[in-house]
Amino acid sequence: MKIDNNNVVSVTYDLYVTENGEKKHVESATTEQPLVFLYGVGMMLPKFEEHLSGLAIGDDYSFSLSAEEGYGEYDEKAVAPLPKDMFGDQPLPEIGTILPLQDNNGGQFQARVVSITEDAVLADLNHPMAGHELHFNGTIQDVRPATKEELEHGHVHGEGGHQH
Repeated sequence: MKIDNNNVVSVTYDLYVTENGEKKHVESATTEQPLVFLYGVGMMLPKFEEHLSGLAIGDDYSFSLSAEEGYGEYDEKAVAPLPKDMFGDQPLPEIGTILPLQDNNGGQFQARVVSITEDAVLADLNHPMAGHELHFNGTIQDVRPATKEELEHGHVHGEGGHQH
């Protein structure tokens, strides 16, 4: 079966980014812990899915995504000061800490603490992969039609997916 919309896809991969002209390994999905996702419903980067389209179980893949095709260019303006008083009585986070944040509409996102000034904690709201070219190498492990329930819920159920 070839990968198409509304399929549950299981892949292994090694992800590398280019830093200072060299490829640096970032993360992997293994045979024991593959990436399992519902294809064609917006769960993954569109260009990532585009490169997997039409592949079948056992097929190897290798491709790169530009920063624009991945998580966008790094935006210097996305470093925001958070007032120290928002942390209340809690100790201030350390530099490098990932903060769970929520916007006015209830949307959740993360920011990384980059520095602490006299008045504020400076948080980088860019995605950690923003500004990087992404290089993927992997293998298609499994492809199957999504169940009606998976399509209704918008995510994979069972092994490698969400358990209800």
